Amino acid sequence: MAAIAHIRTTVLDCPDPRGLAAFYRNLVDGEIIADDGEWVVLSDQGRHRIAFQRTPDYLPPRWPDPAHPQQLHLDFTVDDLDEAERLTLAIGATKTAHQPDDGKSFRVFLDPAGHPFCLCVGPPEGLRPLA
Repeated sequence: MAAIAHIRTTVLDCPDPRGLAAFYRNLVDGEIIADDGEWVVLSDQGRHRIAFQRTPDYLPPRWPDPAHPQQLHLDFTVDDLDEAERLTLAIGATKTAHQPDDGKSFRVFLDPAGHPFCLCVGPPEGLRPLA
């Protein structure tokens, strides 16, 4: 069966689209390709797009609190977890107290708007690494 659709963009609600886009630009060495102040789009060398949409009444998730679920999260592959953690904290992330894997193969952080994301080592299960 042919695909009905292809992934275009992951969109995150947030109170400050430019600020959150700058955080992720630093994390993935991406490029801002659109910015009208309310909607900012970041591209990862043309492979992926993350958009940040202003939401005035935004309430961040409180992971791992099920009363305020994470709704979605992003996983990023890194070569060295310790070095990636150091650099990620330096650009404004917060490491969560709850680390389900004890930090061995992935670590959980919050971006400046409170969205959970993980830094992971190795390719995703069942997938080969990106070239």
